[in-house]
Amino acid sequence: MNASLPALLGFPFAAPPSAGDATEVAAGIFWLRMPLPFALDHINLWLLADGERWTQIDCGYGDAATRSLWETHFERTLQGRPLERVVATHYHPDHLGNAAWLVDRFDCPLVMPQGEYLTAHMMGNGLASYNNSAICELFRVHGMDEAHLEPMRGRGNHYRRGVPELPSTYRRVVDGDVMTIGRQRWRSFAGYGHSPEHMALHCEERGVCISGDMLLPKISTNVSVSASEPEGDPLGRFLDSLAAFSSLPPDTLVLPSHGLPFVGSAVRVAQLHAHHAARLTELEAAAQEPRSAAELVPVLFRRELDVQQRFFAMGEAIAHLNHLWHAGRLARIIDDDGTIRFRGTH
Repeated sequence: MNASLPALLGFPFAAPPSAGDATEVAAGIFWLRMPLPFALDHINLWLLADGERWTQIDCGYGDAATRSLWETHFERTLQGRPLERVVATHYHPDHLGNAAWLVDRFDCPLVMPQGEYLTAHMMGNGLASYNNSAICELFRVHGMDEAHLEPMRGRGNHYRRGVPELPSTYRRVVDGDVMTIGRQRWRSFAGYGHSPEHMALHCEERGVCISGDMLLPKISTNVSVSASEPEGDPLGRFLDSLAAFSSLPPDTLVLPSHGLPFVGSAVRVAQLHAHHAARLTELEAAAQEPRSAAELVPVLFRRELDVQQRFFAMGEAIAHLNHLWHAGRLARIIDDDGTIRFRGTH
């Protein structure tokens, strides 16, 4: 969902680096931007000087366009210095897509949370409910019609398009772990809701936080219910996780995965809480008569949606409705045909 840009945020950089170039955002921290084949058309990657080597934070979508840009960066940006490690904030294809390719090239380890590593393999191999059929069935019981389900069923294993090779080993990182990169200490902290154990990194010495997808300057990150946990409350977990960003020093430079680097993490957290509170109130008002998630998608997304956008919109609508249900603000009703609807409790 779009959230308006808070006026109180500071943006030290007016524009992103051009393709194949890098911008130094703090001493030894370089900003790379890679393309994405979606409406959200870019991802920011972060290259950190690590002695005579580099540490790479996230690695882009695993397609030919991104790997061609990587070849340019190997020559122009890395200047012959190898990677010490690749760090993935979470399992999504734009963050993990080139991980196996990079660690094989440089014979270096992949560092990521266990929940993210295991989910990547579940998604990549379509195990349990981590597959397109299970997701489509989740959307069907939440009211999506065949006209919208049919193109989604045709997507197949969309995850493997962006993660063509799955990493075979990794080094686990958990909440509170500290990595020394160069001479700086980076503390990890976990975030939930957007993915199982999303990892952000904060370097107090540099005054920098790599926020991944948990804290973005202009849009609210997607928070969706998964087919493996259909009654879950990922939105509640996401909103609770934002507290860690509120406690960062006010002058912290936040390096997000999408959009421009910014200063003002507590302001942005407050904006996101207000944004979601407003959307939840709108949904509650719209569900005074029993309504399915599919019927309520237009309340959250007031624009035409392509197949990819509808996929995320449906998952996010279910997440908001589940949150209202768990809070006792909506009742959850299952019709005789199995369709799930929500209705106001007052």
